[in-house]
Amino acid sequence: MALEVCSLNSGSNGNCYYIGNDQHGVLIDAGLSCKETEKRLHQSNLSIKKIRCIIISHEHTDHIRGLEKLVLRHSIPVYITQPTYKVSRLNLPESYIRDFSTYSSFMVEDLEIIPIKKSHDATDPYSFVIKSNNVAVGVFTDIGKVSENLQQSFSLCNAVFLESNYDYEMLKNGPYPIHLQKRICGGSGHLSNLQALSLLEQHASPFLTHVFLSHLSEKNNHPDIVMDTFSRFTKKMDISIASRYGASEVYRILGSQEFVLKNFKRKMIQMKMFD
Repeated sequence: MALEVCSLNSGSNGNCYYIGNDQHGVLIDAGLSCKETEKRLHQSNLSIKKIRCIIISHEHTDHIRGLEKLVLRHSIPVYITQPTYKVSRLNLPESYIRDFSTYSSFMVEDLEIIPIKKSHDATDPYSFVIKSNNVAVGVFTDIGKVSENLQQSFSLCNAVFLESNYDYEMLKNGPYPIHLQKRICGGSGHLSNLQALSLLEQHASPFLTHVFLSHLSEKNNHPDIVMDTFSRFTKKMDISIASRYGASEVYRILGSQEFVLKNFKRKMIQMKMFD
């Protein structure tokens, strides 16, 4: 069974990713307004009625801006950890809130969600792998450094949303003050183009077919620089940029049963060892 994926928006102005199969879907984060989320789902021919839950990575505004209205208007449950909810200033009915914890996968209909701790300047931040049968899609953004667990989970995936936030020279010579530059590249902020490239070079699965380069900085990066950085891979896999200005096309991701079945449980055990 394939998974359909779509970036509704990716950047500091709002983050929201759709992942689903023919019957069910989930949203990772809700950083667009409710109205804009509805609009972009409709434009992409994705029915909001298929969305079974919204899964929150962390509490920053560009990941939760539209959450309350989406939940209340469409009666959609939210998976969010208690520490994140406490600092988020969200006000949701308890009946809509679901908790989760590190590496304890949970099922949303027939989609398996694996939460993976990450390094970011938030209270309790997570990346996610979404798995359905023999297909695995990773959402790896807002990550300060490449950890063992990121390497292991990245190597499981048939498709990834991979942060490529900044070009180091543009950041160093750009308008941001020193303290903000240090926040971005200091290990709890974001991944640079070259950090993302190194992860892809060293830990890509042999069945990785799609890479959506995500969360590009408006001031410290440029799509042309990013695509040039990753140009050596464009003949091996589909490389594209998840825009901060609109939704991507909907991609259909096919899996490899042999790879996933052989490696998934073993990799999960290894990730727990590195926690």
